Amino acid sequence: MTINIITELKNTEIITLQQKIIELKKEIILMRIKKNTQQNIKTHLIKDKQHLLAQMLTVETLKLNK
Repeated sequence: MTINIITELKNTEIITLQQKIIELKKEIILMRIKKNTQQNIKTHLIKDKQHLLAQMLTVETLKLNK
């Protein structure tokens, strides 16, 4: 499944990729706020989203260096 996500990210344009990165960063921040205020949240999703963010940032770096 992760291979499909990476290939999908490689095929997207740099502008849309950057927009997705910003949205994902916002989601992670909101999830951390919910966790710190002891609201009901599945904490494993934070780690999953951080992993996806790292993949997106890697693809962005590869595209910018080409």
